[in-house]
Amino acid sequence: MAKPKLFQKVEVDFILLATVLLLVAIGVVMVYSASSYSALNSSQYKNDDMFFLKKQGFAAVVGLIALFTMEKIDYHKLKKVTGIIIVITVILLLVVLMFPAINGAKRWIPIPGFNLQPSEIAKYAVVVVLAKAIEKNGNRIKKFFPNFLVYLVVAAFFAGLVYIEHNLSIATVIMVVSIIIMFVGGAKIKHIASVLACGVIPLGIFFTMSVGYRQTRFLAFQNPWKYSQSYGYQTCQSLLALGSGGLKGLGLGQSRQKCYYIPEPYNDFIFSIIGEELGLIGCVFIIMLFLILIQRGIRIAMRSKDMYGTLLAVGITSVIAVQAIINVAVVTNSMPVTGVPLPFISYGGSSIVFNLIAVGVLLNISSQTS
Repeated sequence: MAKPKLFQKVEVDFILLATVLLLVAIGVVMVYSASSYSALNSSQYKNDDMFFLKKQGFAAVVGLIALFTMEKIDYHKLKKVTGIIIVITVILLLVVLMFPAINGAKRWIPIPGFNLQPSEIAKYAVVVVLAKAIEKNGNRIKKFFPNFLVYLVVAAFFAGLVYIEHNLSIATVIMVVSIIIMFVGGAKIKHIASVLACGVIPLGIFFTMSVGYRQTRFLAFQNPWKYSQSYGYQTCQSLLALGSGGLKGLGLGQSRQKCYYIPEPYNDFIFSIIGEELGLIGCVFIIMLFLILIQRGIRIAMRSKDMYGTLLAVGITSVIAVQAIINVAVVTNSMPVTGVPLPFISYGGSSIVFNLIAVGVLLNISSQTS
């Protein structure tokens, strides 16, 4: 008699898949709309209005191939390659420091036709590492020393390497996501609260106020119009774009703020272009898609048949959710400006590829049941 299988394949979460595909499609279209004017009028981009569309489209295709590949691979196999993932991630985070800085930050490894951003890998590497460790040690996470503290140090190690690249925003995302994973994994609230009160929050304030450009960003956040021609310029232009879009927007491709008013509008501030061209209706639609994605991710985590799957699902969902929340908050001046892209929508090959790989893992978790 054949032994019963603990896990069997079922249909993947179609709603999650459809939501992500829709976000990717909207992202490719909006990258073209936000970038076409500056690309057409710049010799740097060969006066090709489709310059960024081609790159984003290619990255989207690669990412989707990776998504459907990862959806077919049992997520438990990630345990066997966790060590390899750690080594590769650390090496890449160190190698990137060898290359010249771009806009004051060392975040990209230039590869022919592609710029690899190791911090995009680091976000998910931490999820894989913590998920395996917490599942292996079980309820030991309830002890502050050594388990909880060790997990925190591991997260801080990756966040620290990313911070060295002058990327405080993604380092913050890593720490926030790590704390969420540890909370779901069984860590005591008093331990998390003490770490936040005595460590994470004070360090965040210190790192923010110890660097000049971060201080100016905080000043601009408090009153962007006072600094509209300097520190708060980008925020003011973003708010003007959102305001001029009204309820229905000016129409796809009709943005005025993308015409050299918002610097690189296809990157972190693409949501403001969406607001200008598609209006409040478009913005609400995008936010609803992210809410659906988050709801499906939580549902997958709750229905997972083992702790490892639950923690992976929580971590992947949290990475996407935290970035989306921060990006929208920055664009609407609900928090100081940070360099966090809008998942699946902002221009960036590394971002879209690794986010789609992570969604592939999430879909595989959704397909496993008892």
